[in-house]
Amino acid sequence: MKRRVILLGPPGSGKGTVAAQLKKEFGHRHMSTGQLLRDEAESGSALGCHARSFLERGELVPDEVVLELVQRWMAASPGDTGFISDGFPRTLKQAELLDEWAGSQGLDIESVLFFECEESVILSRISGRRACPRCGSTFHLAHLPPKREGVCDDCETVLVQRRDDDVEVVRRRLDVYNRQTEPLVSYYWQLERLAVVDAALPYNELYAAVRAALAG
Repeated sequence: MKRRVILLGPPGSGKGTVAAQLKKEFGHRHMSTGQLLRDEAESGSALGCHARSFLERGELVPDEVVLELVQRWMAASPGDTGFISDGFPRTLKQAELLDEWAGSQGLDIESVLFFECEESVILSRISGRRACPRCGSTFHLAHLPPKREGVCDDCETVLVQRRDDDVEVVRRRLDVYNRQTEPLVSYYWQLERLAVVDAALPYNELYAAVRAALAG
């Protein structure tokens, strides 16, 4: 199983749900920059307030803010136990900086999975997505429901629908993704690290495709 993995794809394509299940099954650390940003925004710090203004408009948070949070997460993490990055990098500049840092640490990215998915499928999924405001676990009412309705499996906190899952916000996030993040597909393809999975598949089939892509 590949140990250092990036999940790349549009918002709502299933990256966070897959990452959470991989973490449970294989013990990889899960770095969600979306959750890091939301936690920082909730903390009320100056950095968090700056990030919140971008999140609520469905825009990409500036590279310097994201990189500061990622570096903090990396510094607080143990050695090479493997990690899954969900939501980072989001720009070509971030990808290049990540490769530079990872190479300097002997922790080169081993695989990048591109979650390919049509916008219509993404929008139909958004209304069913729920998140835990405490631990960041994600669920879907139809595809990955919690064991108890409305309650997080991991910490028993009441689940919520995130403000950035509003349909109009998601449309803006998709527009930003198409303009700024999609070029990463070409970047990682040229580096021969990219594998493509069909994110429109039913969840069990999608997860099986991800496991197959990461095997060995």
